[in-house]
Amino acid sequence: MPIYEYRCTACRAYHQELVLSLARYVEPACPKCGKQSLRKLVSRFAVMKSQDSRLDDMADPASFGDLDENDPRSVAKWARRMGDSLGEDLGEDFDEMVDRMEAGEMPDETGDGGSADGGDGGDDTF
Repeated sequence: MPIYEYRCTACRAYHQELVLSLARYVEPACPKCGKQSLRKLVSRFAVMKSQDSRLDDMADPASFGDLDENDPRSVAKWARRMGDSLGEDLGEDFDEMVDRMEAGEMPDETGDGGSADGGDGGDDTF
């Protein structure tokens, strides 16, 4: 019984579907927007590593070599690599944030598109 993973091309939502019978399988609609625009994803596979080993890999200074913290695309690439290193699904919010950074948008610390003081987000100091 496979579990298929999908991403909606309309709203970018992530969805998993357990298929009990391939003979009765019907392509699902997006549970978030209802459209029939789901794209099947390649699922991750498990690699047995200790948590200490994963943390050591993440702490390696070489993993920060090509990171430009002022470039949202560079930060997105780094975030995806770190997420993959964890070996866990970090959730829809993480995927949406990284998708926005890959599109060139740098999210702020508040997560609402504005600055923490309610301003326009300009000249924030982190």
